[in-house]
Amino acid sequence: MNILVIGATGAQGGSTARRLVGLGHAVSGFTRTGMGLPEGVKPAIGDLADASAVRAAFDGVTHASVLLPMVYEAPVVESYVRNIVAAATEAGVRRLVFNTGNRVPSGPTPVSAFETRRAAESVFAHSGVPTVVLRPPVYLDNLCAPWVAGPLVHAGVLAYPLPADVPVSWLSHGDLATATVAALTSPDLLSTTRLLALDLGGPDAVTGAELAAAFAAVLGRPVRYAAQDLGEFEAGLAHAFGPSTAEAIAGAYRWVAEKDHTLYGQNSAGLEDTLGVRLTRLHDWIASRPWKEIAR
Repeated sequence: MNILVIGATGAQGGSTARRLVGLGHAVSGFTRTGMGLPEGVKPAIGDLADASAVRAAFDGVTHASVLLPMVYEAPVVESYVRNIVAAATEAGVRRLVFNTGNRVPSGPTPVSAFETRRAAESVFAHSGVPTVVLRPPVYLDNLCAPWVAGPLVHAGVLAYPLPADVPVSWLSHGDLATATVAALTSPDLLSTTRLLALDLGGPDAVTGAELAAAFAAVLGRPVRYAAQDLGEFEAGLAHAFGPSTAEAIAGAYRWVAEKDHTLYGQNSAGLEDTLGVRLTRLHDWIASRPWKEIAR
């Protein structure tokens, strides 16, 4: 297989690219600069807005993993996706895996983080390119961010911008990579269809209080959950990513808090058998991390 990873310089796509390289696949990563790719990944330099650069990146590619950048302006995202579809079609790509980067509610919403990915999924679905769509929930790796890990370790407070009673089937980047590789390479996955959409999720769906209890069991000290104020969360994101991206990401959390407490709660029941994988239990993931070092 000759596999192109779009998004390979980021945490999610990078994890997938490293896993593919480790399995011996020829892997290229689409990047604007050629910098920041995992070891063993060949750079394919360009911008998703440049149709010719995308077409050149797909030359000789048999399989592709696609994670769009954190852009949520509908016309921009549509242009990216149509460039990808046109290039993949021309190259005769045998399978494409699209990671939406988020769950997508069943019906329309005013949230651009959801709706741009819903629209992208529709374009892939009608492209004729055999496609697996992966819709992850919230990532466990988010809990390693300094604003989460610091208070968690030093004050016993686990703060996250979701209500305490919202169940979440937290998924790690490592398990996302496992699922993506399986979706790319499992020979029979698309034997009866050209499109398969899967809601990803870890094997343990827990509320905030249950998540705090899992950390307490590993850390050996009391931990309580605190729902972070969404305005405060959005302000922090705006400082890091700009106001437009912050509004889109915070809008997804706000939608779950106000409209649908079930969106992130589906666990891996049935998913593991579909993909032929086994995902990491919550306790095992927590126990494998050096929390005191992460919180420095």
